[in-house]
Amino acid sequence: MSQPLAERLRPRTLDEYIGQKHLVGEGAVLRKMIDAGRVPSFILWGPPGVGKTTLAQIIANKLATPFYTLSAVTSGVKDVREVIDKAGRGRFFNEASPILFIDEIHRFSKSQQDSLLGAVEKGVITLIGATTENPSFEVIRPLLSRCQLYVLKPLEPDDMLELLNRAITKDVELCKRSIELKETGAMLRYGGGDARKLLNILELVVEASPAGEPVVITDELVVSRLQQNPLAYDKDGEMHYDIISAFIKSIRGSDPDAALYWLARMIEGGEDPKFIARRLVISAAEDIGLANPNALLLANAAFDAVTKIGWPEGRIPLAEATVYLATSAKSNSAYLGIDAALELVRRTGNQPVPLHLRNAPTKLMKDLGYHDGYKYPHDYPGHFIPQQYLPDALADERLWHGQHNPHEDKLCQRMVDCWGDKFKD
Repeated sequence: MSQPLAERLRPRTLDEYIGQKHLVGEGAVLRKMIDAGRVPSFILWGPPGVGKTTLAQIIANKLATPFYTLSAVTSGVKDVREVIDKAGRGRFFNEASPILFIDEIHRFSKSQQDSLLGAVEKGVITLIGATTENPSFEVIRPLLSRCQLYVLKPLEPDDMLELLNRAITKDVELCKRSIELKETGAMLRYGGGDARKLLNILELVVEASPAGEPVVITDELVVSRLQQNPLAYDKDGEMHYDIISAFIKSIRGSDPDAALYWLARMIEGGEDPKFIARRLVISAAEDIGLANPNALLLANAAFDAVTKIGWPEGRIPLAEATVYLATSAKSNSAYLGIDAALELVRRTGNQPVPLHLRNAPTKLMKDLGYHDGYKYPHDYPGHFIPQQYLPDALADERLWHGQHNPHEDKLCQRMVDCWGDKFKD
């Protein structure tokens, strides 16, 4: 049975390797180390289909060193130790360390990753890990500190076109067919920067065409063959967090167009509407805050609405809340205030409550001075009377600082009217 096209076209040398010029192009950092014959342990982080496994195999071939492969999905600590022991016994003095390639290293448990530390540190093996997830969260710090980190990017459109042309002109099977790339927009869109996915699409389209007839690839033909959502969106992966981050930052930056774009990306990708709504509620409290308290009410109403109606109508209240938050005045004074208060509590510990603020439901408590001297604000003009509310040791602390916007200016002025210079910033 013939190998899949992606496997048949797997590059064997750096000259055949497409993409990642920032790492392996002429004069790039990884290319220099490979050409010098020595590479450190490193982790390749990037989306699927951008050449992580291929690059590791090319490096092993170039360095002419033993190459061991483990999959984090199927291997345990015992497998890791066996490979390390085998690599150590088979290595000769002054030779480059054998390479251990671990695919999906983010799936290794802490104990599995711990089992690599000694061999990596002593140079028994050169570790090359591949991951689609952020290593900061998925790889233990001791191992990450012993490895370089290289980020691989989705293939650029020019890289994808080069790959397509190489496939139809160099592949032993496709060369037997007459193939014309009349239109490539749909293939590039469906491919999404993933070389493996792109080649699988090409192979599917060609194989679905009548044998012996020319294959003229058009966008319409590709769409009809695939009939799927062309957007890459992994609700459990890195892109999930990147897009919600871009969404929130666009709201915070008062750009309704960008915020709506990222909202649309999540909707088209099938994101949970309640996840989006929760983030809107957080944004309303954190980024709009006291500059426009109605924002929190509207965001909460949007959350309630999408919980009741779901997709597709849920896009409307979400869009309404998104535009309202993005165009609203911004303030993070409450957010900064609570963080300052938490820091103060952690730094100063459990300070006692002043006696006059304590309730006195029993005679003993009254005799001990509980509640003594407390002034009931509603008994005074303007419903305010100055008195100490913070613990004695913290009486002069300031935690909330109003910011300059129409709503908070009024709040700040009231505080100055009540407390005088204490609330003058």
